[in-house]
Order: sequence, then C-alpha cells, then structure tokens
Amino acid sequence: MVIDLEIFSPVQQINDQLFAEWDLLVYIKRDDLIHSIISGNKWRKLKYLLKKAQSQNKTHLVTFGGAYSNHLLATAAAAAQFGFKATGIVRGEQVDNDTLFMCRLHGMHLMFTDRESYRDKPALFDKYFADDNQAFFIDEGGASPEAALGCSELVNELTETYDHIFCACGTGTMAAGIINGITQHQLPTQLHAIPVFKNGDFIANEIDKLLTVPANYQLHTDYHFGGYGKVNNELIRFIKKFVADTGVLIDPIYTGKMLYAIYDLAAKNYFKRGSKILAIHSGGIWGLLGMKDRF
Repeated sequence: MVIDLEIFSPVQQINDQLFAEWDLLVYIKRDDLIHSIISGNKWRKLKYLLKKAQSQNKTHLVTFGGAYSNHLLATAAAAAQFGFKATGIVRGEQVDNDTLFMCRLHGMHLMFTDRESYRDKPALFDKYFADDNQAFFIDEGGASPEAALGCSELVNELTETYDHIFCACGTGTMAAGIINGITQHQLPTQLHAIPVFKNGDFIANEIDKLLTVPANYQLHTDYHFGGYGKVNNELIRFIKKFVADTGVLIDPIYTGKMLYAIYDLAAKNYFKRGSKILAIHSGGIWGLLGMKDRF
C-alpha cells in the first residue's frame, strides 16, 4: 500500500481584543485537521518512518508511550490504515482508559512495563523483538531524523512569511523540523519552542541534535504548569474560554500551554507592534480524554 495522505491544514486568524490592542496579527495552523486520529505533528512525524519501515519490508511497528499517549493512538491508527501490525509498550502499571481502548480498537497489542525498564527503550525492543525480523523500532513520540524531516515540510505549506512561529515541545522533534524548514527557505522567522515539561531546558539539546545546521531559536520554559500532564485552574479556564471564543478544540497537554504562552507574552508587550505570529496546532486533542474530570 502506498503510504500517502493528503494534507489539509488551513491557517486561520485568531481574533482577540488583546491582539488588537497590541496591533498583532495572530494565526493558527490547523494541523489538527489533517486526520481525525493521526492528527497534527503525529502524521508528520510518522510519515517517513512508515515509508522507511515499508522500504525495509518491515510489517510490525513497535513503539512506546504513556497510558494517555497520543503517539500510541496515532501509531495504532496509522498501522491499521496502512497494513502494519502494531505493538505499544506502555510506561507504568497495567491500566484501562479511553486512549488505550482506542489503541486496542485499532488492533494494537499493548505491553506494560515498569518505569525503570522503560527508560532504555532500545533494550526493551531487543528483549522482546530481537528475533522478530519484521519488527520496526519507533521511539517515543516518533523522535527521529525522519520525523524532523516530516515536520520540516510544514514550512513548505506556508503562503505567507511570519515574524514568529510557536510550537509546543515534548521531544523537540517538531521544533527542530520547523527550524530546519525555516533555514531551508531562508526565512526571517523566529521559532519559539514551549516545553511542556518542568525544567525544560534539556529540550534545547534534543532540538540541536536534529538540526541540519546550527540555528537560533527561543525556548520559553515557564509555561509547563507544573510539568508534563500537569494543569491548574488558570490553564483550564484559558482553554475553556479559547475553545468557546474560537471554536478550535485544543488540549491541555501541548497546544493549550503553547497558546497560553502567546497570550501571556502579548500581554507583556513581548512582540513588536505589527508582528505576524503563527501558532502550530499540533493535534493531540485526544489528550482531553485523560483530563475530563478537570473540565
């Protein structure tokens, strides 16, 4: 089967009194509309990994994630769509939840492992699949040069030049890909990465590993709201207002934190008047399933 998928990712303006007061033009690229499940950067990250697996005649995708991992769900859906077998190695004790139900529904076999063993993913892969010639390793979140290449293609789709592009950061792959795209097209655009982890400075090292050439970018580490998967009432209020005002569904793990950063920086007069800002909606709205009780 040919691994291809038409990209539908429009750019829409976000109208808000705050942006009007500071003379800012703010837009959002709707990567969440690429696919109902393989959405946002998940499709971009998986695209060339799936092509690589196919070129090597691998038929079994093995990947990793937490119990509410959008990457696991996206990989399960991609495997079903393109004819692969899939196994997800899940961090932590065995649980059942909406996300894992969806993974299983798409045919993914789930294995649970303790957090200590989970730290060495290549070792886990070798432990269970060293004798499986059809098995293909995909790192957590799809982190890889192939994933960065897929993410860089986002810049090819832009019909306008922006002063600033913002994206949320988990592995740093999306940010690196966009930076590579900016570099390739020689754009005067500043990339702003919003780590969703506490003490997220380490993301810079992960980004730098995947850059085609060294580049400057901005890392904003104060918008993690307590760490990965952590939220507070202020973030929840922001997300509820944003969704009600715009009709754009966002999650509290990634895109919600990134958009909060833009609003906060705008309120602090961080941007020059007249700046054009693009926020990347990286999909992941299924992350809402693990936060239902907070809304």
